[in-house]
Amino acid sequence: MKIALSLILAVLAAAGCGPREKVARIAAAMPLTGDMGTEGQGVLRAVELAVAEANVSKRFPFKLEVRALDDRADPKEAVNVANLIVSDSRVIAVVGHYNSGCSIPASQVYSRVGLPMISPASTNPKLTQQQLDSGWTGVRNIFRVVPTDDIQGSFSADFIYQKLKLRRFAVLHDKTPYGQGLAEQFQKRFLEDGGKVLSFDGVSVGDRDFKALLTRIKALNPDGVYFGGLYTETGLLLKQARELGLAVRFFSGDGSKTTGLFDVAGPAADGAYLTITGIPVEYLAGARDFIQKYHQRYPAMELKPFDHFGYEATNIILEGLAAVAPSPDSLAAIPALRAALVRKLRDTRYTGLLGVTTFDEKGDTLNKIITMTQARYHDRSFEPLQ
Repeated sequence: MKIALSLILAVLAAAGCGPREKVARIAAAMPLTGDMGTEGQGVLRAVELAVAEANVSKRFPFKLEVRALDDRADPKEAVNVANLIVSDSRVIAVVGHYNSGCSIPASQVYSRVGLPMISPASTNPKLTQQQLDSGWTGVRNIFRVVPTDDIQGSFSADFIYQKLKLRRFAVLHDKTPYGQGLAEQFQKRFLEDGGKVLSFDGVSVGDRDFKALLTRIKALNPDGVYFGGLYTETGLLLKQARELGLAVRFFSGDGSKTTGLFDVAGPAADGAYLTITGIPVEYLAGARDFIQKYHQRYPAMELKPFDHFGYEATNIILEGLAAVAPSPDSLAAIPALRAALVRKLRDTRYTGLLGVTTFDEKGDTLNKIITMTQARYHDRSFEPLQ
């Protein structure tokens, strides 16, 4: 009996001392809880789908994993998350973050170790522009697959002035890098077009009562209101504007184009104008296969506005990884692998559901399409207008 027990222990010990499984991780950093949690969870599902497909295909001579981390849409927590990611020696790239206010400080952490990052949703120009600043000490390792706020804000201003012939606007923002940046870009282009900005005000994320501000705006008699921010505040502004009889056209950006808007605003959301980066996924001919596979894997989940961008970002990383990591031995030197992947991403020419994706010297996508949509409360949809 003692001999048998000794043999068992020896076998277990030998197994414990065996070679560690070859694993490469893609970190998914985004809000998974809080008001923006449902949006981040959607992107995470898309990232997991892309990685699962790669594992099933046996495309790589090692296993791929997703390491999901919740930044709670909070810049300080995003930095904490970034530090956790860079300390994980198996992480070869990051898909994230979702909010520009999180992506900008987190990207500075990733740059210190040359870890490639592709954002599926952050649109503030500073995220990538900072890499060309004289104070940037890291490599140019930051990329994104969505157009920037200067493109989106300008598009909205032109649409309002040239197509709708509206001239007098009140402009609001949520004081975040995303919301304020979007509002500033809208204001700049609207003034250039010849429009008049009657007021420019900031509200705080988490505020719930905007009636005093909206009453003041009503007295200005604007043609419309433009808000740079996310769907929770957008929904509250719409609802309270209706209660006050402020019957003007309301506009916002991609951070508000989600079905969560209907949950907050109810019928007051009907008719709101909302831009989306790119073309809505349901109208993308190249996305049909992705939509089908997404619903097969997650039958009870609806697609969120940036899920397909998360899927595309992950597949761009995977295509680059396939080129620079041809064998399991490629994982022996992760810093060198990260550096090789960054170099490969700079030369990306990826054909996927978004069409052909290439990056400029800052890491911005050269795809500059913006679509204006209009909210339809009766079926919780967003009808493309242009």
